[in-house]
Amino acid sequence: MFWRTDCFSLIVSEWAINQLINVLKKFSRQQAVLALILLVPAPSIGVMMSVFIAPGGIGQTVFTAIKIWLIAFPIIWTWRVERGQIIPFSWFRRQGIQAGVLLGLLMFGVIVGAYWLLGQSWIEAEATRAKAQEVGITGPWIFLAGAAYWTFINALIEEYIWRGFVYRHCESLISGIGAVSLSALFFTIHHTIALTGYFQDWRVIILGSLGVFSAGAIWSGCCLKYRSLWPSYLSHMLADGAIALVGWHMLFG
Repeated sequence: MFWRTDCFSLIVSEWAINQLINVLKKFSRQQAVLALILLVPAPSIGVMMSVFIAPGGIGQTVFTAIKIWLIAFPIIWTWRVERGQIIPFSWFRRQGIQAGVLLGLLMFGVIVGAYWLLGQSWIEAEATRAKAQEVGITGPWIFLAGAAYWTFINALIEEYIWRGFVYRHCESLISGIGAVSLSALFFTIHHTIALTGYFQDWRVIILGSLGVFSAGAIWSGCCLKYRSLWPSYLSHMLADGAIALVGWHMLFG
């Protein structure tokens, strides 16, 4: 009799625990969807304002405000809503550093090679220079300051936002390669909008978008494999360095 009672209690307890886990998982997915809705469209709005709708002072003001939102929102959400660590992945884990550097060098070579082989004949240099001046890139020193920021600081910020926050919430919705692909797609959208603003040739826009998606997938894959933002940051920094080199040649070369 006691044995039957114990078995029944064990079955009921296991059922209750499973139900609780299912409820928590559902709530976690709802949180993840809301977090992604509040963050993912923001950079696209910023790019459209600064490149298409109101280039110049107003557009840059909106773009800057959205950059602040992109940094502040993941921190506040993680701290106040999830009650978790602001940096969920390890930054300085030694594992994966070599992979990050090798991937970054490969990306550097692909970007520079694609520009020299295809980009120079596809890109209308004068139109690109005019658009750059319209958004505030009026001289070499401004470009160099911006390139340094985008290469070393913005790459770090983007890794925190797109891998440390967006990819992590994609993992709450889809596991493995699905999360990698979804986060890479989200990462690509605003870059495609920017490419459309700066370049007229559809081949440049498609090739650039595929490149951004591939890079986003590789960096999310690094998070999946190494559970660290350090490898993706190193390779991101090298990729942005290649883009800065190409940009310099287009505008001032």
